[in-house]
Amino acid sequence: MGIESIFNFVLALRNSEEARTGARESDECIPERLVSGESYRFLKKGQRLFLMTEEIPLVESLGARRVSSPLASIRMLEVTHFVEKGEVWTRGRYMVIETSASGQVRFDGVICIKC
Repeated sequence: MGIESIFNFVLALRNSEEARTGARESDECIPERLVSGESYRFLKKGQRLFLMTEEIPLVESLGARRVSSPLASIRMLEVTHFVEKGEVWTRGRYMVIETSASGQVRFDGVICIKC
């Protein structure tokens, strides 16, 4: 018997429209407005492990394991695992370091190249 954990090198959240329609909790979605220097909460199903000491990309989850180009460079501030109704969840906070302008390359894979 083992522990099922998912290593995430990006934070992938859904479009804010899903929170507006009630399909998801607001913390499961990208905020409508991302501001550099501000912190935001997130919620993901499953036991997720994130890089805590470096910047990682924030992307939009498009479904079927597809994601957008990076929308922002973020740094994790806190990550907590908890059990609700027999399922493991991960919640926490991240800070936006810099939002991505269209066509601007900040990440090469998952490595921040302008840090």
